[in-house]
Amino acid sequence: MALAMTHPTWGLGCGDAVWGSRLAQPAMHAWAPDAQALRLGEKARPKADPEPQALAGYGLLVRPVPPQPEQMLRRFVDHRPVRRETTAFLAWCSEQWAAQGLTAVLLSWDNASWHISHEVRTWLRQHNHHVKQTGHGVRILACRLPSQSPWRNPSAPQWVHGKRAIVAPDRLRSAQEIMERVYTSYGCAEDAHRVISEKAA
Repeated sequence: MALAMTHPTWGLGCGDAVWGSRLAQPAMHAWAPDAQALRLGEKARPKADPEPQALAGYGLLVRPVPPQPEQMLRRFVDHRPVRRETTAFLAWCSEQWAAQGLTAVLLSWDNASWHISHEVRTWLRQHNHHVKQTGHGVRILACRLPSQSPWRNPSAPQWVHGKRAIVAPDRLRSAQEIMERVYTSYGCAEDAHRVISEKAA
């Protein structure tokens, strides 16, 4: 981490994937007269509703060398995170970083199956080899966090705020509304999220 901060074209990245439910109610306290007690009812998705019950949100927090601002990249899938979506997300992030002049990102993330799979490790190796051979692109050096240590990931507290931003006690939010609330909460540009509707591999 200290080494990354000494290179003007390097960045320190922290990645994770978090579920965003359309049905979850906020965990909150509220005062009300006894006769008008506030109660949150359980939400249900209509049978004809074509949208997913929850979205999996990939997130990557990057801290470039100061004074460049901290960056948050988000991408959504309407099914569980899988290997194919992980490599697609990394490729997309690499394009964003290259456009900003970065040459390398030291990425720390946990030991989720879609992070440590053979397919993802092979993609990272081939991607970095291509960058080294051509001199174009951003090298991604992935480092695993110790097991059961989410507090070591600086991005973890950011996801808490994102989950609070999408809750709505009054009605069922659409998938589009959830995405808009999340990227507004994090200050992401509109093209910083994409929905993938393909069936998971």
